[in-house]
Amino acid sequence: MKAFAALSIAALSAAAAATAHAEGPSRLDKIRETGVITLGHPETSVPFAYLDGNQKPIGYTVEICQQVAQYVKEALKLPKLEVRYNPTTSATRIPLLANGTIDLECGNTTNKEDRHKFVSFAPTTFVAQVVVVARKDGGVDPNNLATFKGKSIAAQAGGQTFKLASQLNAQGNLGITIVPAKDTGETFLMVESGRVAGTMNDDGLAYGSVASSKDPAAFVIGTKGYELAPYGIMQPKDDPAFKKVVDGAVLDMIKNGKVAALYEKYFNSPIPPKQINLKYPMSDAFKRALANPTDSGDPKAYE
Repeated sequence: MKAFAALSIAALSAAAAATAHAEGPSRLDKIRETGVITLGHPETSVPFAYLDGNQKPIGYTVEICQQVAQYVKEALKLPKLEVRYNPTTSATRIPLLANGTIDLECGNTTNKEDRHKFVSFAPTTFVAQVVVVARKDGGVDPNNLATFKGKSIAAQAGGQTFKLASQLNAQGNLGITIVPAKDTGETFLMVESGRVAGTMNDDGLAYGSVASSKDPAAFVIGTKGYELAPYGIMQPKDDPAFKKVVDGAVLDMIKNGKVAALYEKYFNSPIPPKQINLKYPMSDAFKRALANPTDSGDPKAYE
């Protein structure tokens, strides 16, 4: 497991100044010149990144990114840094990061090793388990995919859960139709309306969707984890100066307890706009990740 040492603001500032010039153009240069940092975010990924009653982005990962933006401001010694927001989906988040539209992606993106060809990740700030959600009256068992034979399961297009659902379906010759959806909100709506028998999603998102629904008691969340999924803030590839500042900020927040405090705020307390409470205690896998921070994309690093 790859471990990190937290950096102070002074060290981050020195690194930002020295490394950017030594290693060529960095996203730090653009931020310094424009005085703007743009955070990409999904809009329906409760509690990670979603819209409040005023249609403003909020959430667990959004707040972590907002704190990172303040570290960037101080590292660059900027008197002011404007934080802008840009919606993303599973299909658009990597292209928008690569083309410079967003500087960080602040949602629920799984750190997968095959994505390292295109992007980098900050140290892990959540460890999910992929589970299945279904209606209680649907005649299926979310812990047994064979019970979905001849039925449909929804998953986000372009996301890891869609790939996983497709792989498990093919491996088991289960005869399940995997239906693509735009985002978490749409996948759950398909289950709620009866269009599909279930949805495969990460457990944090599953608990958020069920708690936000009109009738939470109508749904069952599977307890079987089909895959571990470490989440990290996504950032540009091959930009060591920017990564050093972002990673140092996240590591400092892990070390000083801010990440754990934000977890309690969004997973074990009433959250806006509907004041729902997911009542979802921190998993042992995530506790291990906070005790030994890593940006590894290998699920075995979190076992």
